[in-house]
Amino acid sequence: MTRKARTATRDRPAPALTPIAPPRLARLEVRNLATIAGLELELGGGFCAFTGETGAGKSIIVDALGLLLGARANSDLIRSGESELLVTGFWGEGSDAEADSASRRLSASGRGAARLSGELVSVRELQEWAQGRLTIHWQHSAVSLLSPANQRALLDRRVPEEQRVYEAAFAAWKEAVARLDALQASQRERARQIDLLTFQVGEISDLAPDPGEEEALGAELSRLSNLHTIAQSAAGAVELLSDGDLNALGMIGEAVRALNAGAKYDETVGQLQTDLRAALESVQAIAGELRAAAEDSAADPEALDRVEARLGALGKLKAKYGPTLADVVEFGARAAEELAELESDERDAGTLQDDVDALYAEVQRTGQALDAAREREAGPLAEALLAVIRELGMPHARMTFALTPLAAPAGYGLSDVTLRFTANPGEALGPLSDVASGGELSRVMLAVSTVLGADTPSVVFDEVDAGIGGAAATAVAGQLARLAQERQVLVVTHLAQIAARADHHYKVEKHVEGGRTVSRVRRLSDEERLHEIARMLSGHSSEAALEHARELLR
Repeated sequence: MTRKARTATRDRPAPALTPIAPPRLARLEVRNLATIAGLELELGGGFCAFTGETGAGKSIIVDALGLLLGARANSDLIRSGESELLVTGFWGEGSDAEADSASRRLSASGRGAARLSGELVSVRELQEWAQGRLTIHWQHSAVSLLSPANQRALLDRRVPEEQRVYEAAFAAWKEAVARLDALQASQRERARQIDLLTFQVGEISDLAPDPGEEEALGAELSRLSNLHTIAQSAAGAVELLSDGDLNALGMIGEAVRALNAGAKYDETVGQLQTDLRAALESVQAIAGELRAAAEDSAADPEALDRVEARLGALGKLKAKYGPTLADVVEFGARAAEELAELESDERDAGTLQDDVDALYAEVQRTGQALDAAREREAGPLAEALLAVIRELGMPHARMTFALTPLAAPAGYGLSDVTLRFTANPGEALGPLSDVASGGELSRVMLAVSTVLGADTPSVVFDEVDAGIGGAAATAVAGQLARLAQERQVLVVTHLAQIAARADHHYKVEKHVEGGRTVSRVRRLSDEERLHEIARMLSGHSSEAALEHARELLR
């Protein structure tokens, strides 16, 4: 690339980032993690750089944050001789700098605990919470770019509406297919079940049981079975009341007549005579009904058979569907409802294939619309990424998003999306997973974060400067600084060019204290920062190195 072309690339306006609102990571506390015995680190906003001698333990900071993101915890991380480690992060901004906290504790026995603002939670809950606030791009995390799903996701972030519409159509189609498959697979069983339920519902509805009828039927059965006894007892009562030589009606009538004389002179006696006449009429009526009962002594076999048959049929229903008639009625209602559903399924099986075909056509339509949108956005996105990548020490890089049709629709579309790349002139484009080195992957990841924006208020980069130097290092520093205008950016680096662009500079130092190795992290003053950058440039703090450091800082 010519100097003029490189200048044009640098001057090209970069896409605007969407600001991410606070909270940011405000403080980090670490106890007994590797060589860190105790650390309380206040973190500034913007660009924070972490530097130090090789082996000082710079990446321990990233490891600590990784634990808050749910990274797998190993008891080997616990400082030698200690029983547990504890990492706590505090999120906030300004006066709310400690509004939320997350912590992870691990004991030497392997047991652990996670907390959010002091409340005990699962590691999964901690991870989900922290993933909305913190992203870590470490050397191996750049490998996520090798995943076809993640490469497709980069492009689909530009077409969210088309993706949403396709996913809804795909879900509806798959649901209909699953229902049709289930209906077809269970057709024989469904037919058997329909036959059984039809019989059960018919058997119950034909008899139409009433939960209260058994008591009445039992009483009727008892009456019909004892008509002779009833007639004999009624005849005996009639004899005593009216037909015998000495009977109740005759004696009551005599008593009424005996009161005639006294009733003329005493109201009370007159009223009693009236009451006695009423009793006489009642006894006469009763005697008449008893006479009818005494004469109705003939057995009624048909009536007896009807009652016995009804009780027998009800008993069979209870034996099948009981134990009570109320249970039988409830069973019949449930069976009728299930029968209606199965019969509906039977009808649906005949029409659902048409629905499946129509939904498949919709999947094809929305999938083609999604692919068209991807094709529309693929070129501009690749160019935007290349504008950054070429500044990051790969001036000859080329990149494209390739769409390859699938044999059948998938949940993400009708095509696979592959990121094809080359960093070298004259080389053919190939899958990113085949042609990119670790350092190149890290810089592509930085370009993605810059162009598409990080998803969280705080972003961590570890080893993003691997394998670069000179102008490329300066370009990486510029991109990190730009990203830090919208987000809190924490960078572990060994390059002076990157550290010089930071808003806040922290140094990780390793000492031997009491025969034990201890790592400490402290924020550098302006003078200390000057000497640290000079050391990073030349390994010492000579006047020439200091002047070079001043130039970088300026």
